[in-house]
Amino acid sequence: MAECVKVIVRCRPMNGREKALDCKNCVSMESAKGSCTIKNPDDPKAPPKTFTFDGAYFTDSTTEAIYNDIAYPLVEGVTEGYNGTIFAYGQTGCGKSFSMQGIPDPATQRGIIPRAFDHIFETVSVADGCKFLIHASYLEIYNEDVRDLLGKDSKARMDLKEHPEKGVYVAGLSMHPVHNVVDCNHIMEKGWKNRATGATLMNADSSRSHSIFTIFMEMSNNDEEGEEHIRAGKLNLVDLAGSERQGKTGATGDRLKEATKINLSLSALGNVISALVDGKSKHIPYRDSKLTRLLQDSLGGNTKTMMVACLSPADNNYDETLSTLRYANRAKNIKNKPKINEDPKDALLRQYQEEIEKLKAMLMGQIPVPKGGFDLSSSDGL
Repeated sequence: MAECVKVIVRCRPMNGREKALDCKNCVSMESAKGSCTIKNPDDPKAPPKTFTFDGAYFTDSTTEAIYNDIAYPLVEGVTEGYNGTIFAYGQTGCGKSFSMQGIPDPATQRGIIPRAFDHIFETVSVADGCKFLIHASYLEIYNEDVRDLLGKDSKARMDLKEHPEKGVYVAGLSMHPVHNVVDCNHIMEKGWKNRATGATLMNADSSRSHSIFTIFMEMSNNDEEGEEHIRAGKLNLVDLAGSERQGKTGATGDRLKEATKINLSLSALGNVISALVDGKSKHIPYRDSKLTRLLQDSLGGNTKTMMVACLSPADNNYDETLSTLRYANRAKNIKNKPKINEDPKDALLRQYQEEIEKLKAMLMGQIPVPKGGFDLSSSDGL
């Protein structure tokens, strides 16, 4: 059954730089209605523009509330065998990483990503009569190159491939088994240290790349006849680099080159969103950037998707904030077609169980041991 992309907007408080510039607030919200209103500071007589979303979270909001209201059902779906994607979008320095990664203290501002880890392993711990296999990967798109943040060489360029059943994937991307929240946090921290960041006037620790942390879940249980059924869910946690204007960020040299690539890929994302909601477009330009190719299934495909549009309240960011609101307003009309992924042919759980049965048979002396033995660590095909 088709469902629309869920879109929420979140406005951060005024930061030190904006206060020093004596900026005024041009954004207001009515959380009960999910509405966000923006006033043009250069034209006080112009009527304010109002947009309505699945949720509107103002400066005093918590990530805990956002997760419980909107993200929780999506992640719950992943534990049932659906694909899910959560991505943050907005101008540089508007709180995307704050919403996705969060801070440990206060606990109400822990990010969507660590909350998703808790949620998944809590579900696993109470699941009755169900076996789970969970892997994770972490990549970034830097200057239109895909890099494995957990690979032996985190700067090596990776190729995108397309498979008739599993769609677009990164060839050779490393997969890491995770058994608990500690494992997830460990590889997240390891990958985070390898990300490309740099200082700009707008953000002292600006992400210079898009990153995608993916959790792959396989779950197996037996029906009443004792026949095994496997479902496979996947959760993409996406932290996009921010859209930026060179005049404000003061970007030069490498920073300017990075900004150009960031803006090009975000523009490609905007073009895909526009084509999907246009209704007349027969061609959706997914191939215009690495980002849109990797998010192809999340935009119009077999995925439950949520977008967090992050805003600044300051009047000197009016143009960028209005642009983000328009972007988000289009995205809420994208229709996806999520379905439970049942009995995938490349299920690792089944491969592992078959290997175990062969090993048991060898121990019982029923079949000869092959030369070289068995490789239980292989994760080809993911």
